[in-house]
Amino acid sequence: MRRTVRALVTALAALPLALAVAPPAQAADPTTMTSGFYVDPNSSAKQWVAANAGDGRAPAINTSLANTPTARWFGAWSGTIGTATGAYVGAADHADKLPVLVAYNIHLRDSCGGHSGGGASSPSAYATWIAQFAGGIADRPAVVVLEPDSLADYGCLNPTQVRERQGMISGALAEFNRQAPNTWVYLDAGNPGWVSAATMAQRLHEAGLRQARGFSLNVSNYYTTAQNTAYGNAVNSALAARYGYTKPFVVDTSRNGNGSNGEWCNAAGRRIGTPTQMGGGAEMLLWIKAPGESDGNCGVGTGSSAGQFLPEAAYRMIYGY
Repeated sequence: MRRTVRALVTALAALPLALAVAPPAQAADPTTMTSGFYVDPNSSAKQWVAANAGDGRAPAINTSLANTPTARWFGAWSGTIGTATGAYVGAADHADKLPVLVAYNIHLRDSCGGHSGGGASSPSAYATWIAQFAGGIADRPAVVVLEPDSLADYGCLNPTQVRERQGMISGALAEFNRQAPNTWVYLDAGNPGWVSAATMAQRLHEAGLRQARGFSLNVSNYYTTAQNTAYGNAVNSALAARYGYTKPFVVDTSRNGNGSNGEWCNAAGRRIGTPTQMGGGAEMLLWIKAPGESDGNCGVGTGSSAGQFLPEAAYRMIYGY
């Protein structure tokens, strides 16, 4: 209700004194429709703390992780996807907060890394899934990070599969524009250590970046905010030079407090970074990857599966050791 009242007041204030032909509609800004970022009440950290209140690590994990706004990831595990996204953004809207969602179900997902392999069974199955994802959000305010690694992870795809992926992403952006007008979508652009800025600019453009709010960087990785800002600016320079436009970008700061040691999969000695906020060198600094959730059976998460909450890894990440 508060969001509705604020939006109405803003709209009335913007009306001219005399009636005239209205200008073309501008994309809605979900950050002005809400009163801050949404904290997921069912995050893995929240659930672990609730179930392990007597554990000596629980107070630190509760204070430093469980109450920081963090994205919720959606994929095949989410059940009926439109119902799942609708319930999540509906709860956030009721609290007058801005939710951050990650769409992670692209066909042939993680084709090179493999730890998070899977995704939709076909391009057409993905098109159906992402249309329902957007439909669940509808006109409520939200931020969506679209398919982490999907444009950086071309190395294990053949040319036909690359074209299919571009079509899936472009189609997804069209669905959000059609069904979720108050959602800002950021198309994922990998990280500074993966693909050159010029190559990433081309991939973003070919996948339909013009339809998106912007692009996302450093999802599930550890590069510093300064490194990501430099990379994002370089991508924008390439976009401007080649295609004549630039876009805002957001940075995942959930695990970049100590920077990168060159490893990407459950790297040891990493630390949580700047909590979710507007600005900070990018349009937003967001906790997209949940600290403490495993990247897969690797590094300090040996024996775990992707997405599994590891309390010891989470605890150590708070302090950087």
